[in-house]
Amino acid sequence: PFFFSPRRRHTRSGGDWSSDVCSSDLVYILLLAIILVFSILSYIIPAGQYEMMTIVDNPETGHEREVVNPDSFQYVESTPVSLLQFLTAVPRGLQETAQIIFFIFIVGGSMTVLQETKSIEAGMGRLIRALKGKTWVVIPVVMIFFSLCGSVFGMAEETIPFIPIFVSLMIAAGYDSITGAGIVLCGAGAGFAGAFINPFTIQVAQGIAQVELLSGMTFRIVMYACLLLLTILFMLRYAAKVKKNPTLSTMHEIDQKREDSIDLDSLPEFTGRRKAILVIFVIAIIFLVYAVITWGWYMDEIAALFLAMSMIVAVIDDKLSFNSYAETLGRGMSEIATGALVVGFARGILVVMTDGNILHTILNACAGFLGKLPAMVSAIGMYIFQCLLNFIVPSGSGQAAVSMPIMAPLSDLVGVTRQTACIAFQLGDGISNIFTPTSGYFMAGLALAKIPWSKWAKWILPLIGLQYLLGGIFVVIAQVIGLQ
Repeated sequence: PFFFSPRRRHTRSGGDWSSDVCSSDLVYILLLAIILVFSILSYIIPAGQYEMMTIVDNPETGHEREVVNPDSFQYVESTPVSLLQFLTAVPRGLQETAQIIFFIFIVGGSMTVLQETKSIEAGMGRLIRALKGKTWVVIPVVMIFFSLCGSVFGMAEETIPFIPIFVSLMIAAGYDSITGAGIVLCGAGAGFAGAFINPFTIQVAQGIAQVELLSGMTFRIVMYACLLLLTILFMLRYAAKVKKNPTLSTMHEIDQKREDSIDLDSLPEFTGRRKAILVIFVIAIIFLVYAVITWGWYMDEIAALFLAMSMIVAVIDDKLSFNSYAETLGRGMSEIATGALVVGFARGILVVMTDGNILHTILNACAGFLGKLPAMVSAIGMYIFQCLLNFIVPSGSGQAAVSMPIMAPLSDLVGVTRQTACIAFQLGDGISNIFTPTSGYFMAGLALAKIPWSKWAKWILPLIGLQYLLGGIFVVIAQVIGLQ
């Protein structure tokens, strides 16, 4: 489960642009304000709990999952959040998300080592010059690739290493950093939201809802294609506008001051060592995809892979001694520290909701409200509920474990097919992952791209709105045709 991590503060030579690049202070304040609001709500909203039950979600491996028993809700003694609990919400959040935080540290440091060799700069620069005036071709090709990864194995945190690479590539090609981050995040995001296989979302939801695994495949493939096409067209339109007039980009001034941008007129020599380093990097990425799909690798293993890659890169590069490798790795970690640590701030929201025992009360109230609506309205209500819940619980499997045990039996009561309930969950869970500041991998990606969340949000809001609308249409269609 991912929760949060925004951008880092940089003070570059030639001017202090940290206030432009990093809105982390504002994000900290925003998250603390949300934590405070839910702490206060614990004095107003009655405390309640569902009993948890254990189900086997993978008979082959015997893997078990804790889910909510939808018939077990009861009000319990009020446990309002105390001042001490409010103040310790962030430290406890940091402890609970330590795996995510250290993952971000290691990947950030390892990628800094790779960038220090100038191998990517040299290789991509040659690619851009070879494409000449056809660099726009890169955009749909890359987005289709990442969308398939998002759809097939739920690519999310795995996008992080690619973001600084494509940011540099797109800036050198005459676009901006938002285009570079967008083709990775929006591509994977469209695939994640419209997934037709993703084991972390749709398969978990279908398993809990007792729907045949991977059923409704044709419907989901059409949904995936429509979401991806919408996203690609949006990105191509924006990229063409920025290339024609770079000053239209909200990141124009910041991008001009980047030290990690590629200068096509003074490219470093593409030596044999740099070619070997790029080969190592490509092998690592291919191995990552294989390991995630085949062996179920997650953050610890992926972090270890990138750490090993950085070590091999340092051995190949003739300019990285033991000391300089350590210094570069440490510098990369320190530069992303601000973004990584905000993961704990976001987790603090769930911490106080758990302390106050109000999360299940909110879920129960929403279920009761939806149960009184007509079937079609209930289907849309489920979709809206899942969209809103994702801002609090952006973990796909986590959201499924919390909401689907309630939404599945509720769908039977209101005349909504369980498959439609799964579609509502899938879309509600996936669309806002590249917008909500409580999404950890997304904010980590913005940190590496050095894009302030406020600028990204202003840019992506129209796309998010269109995706929400398209998602609502698919929920309605699923209900109308009685999707099973």
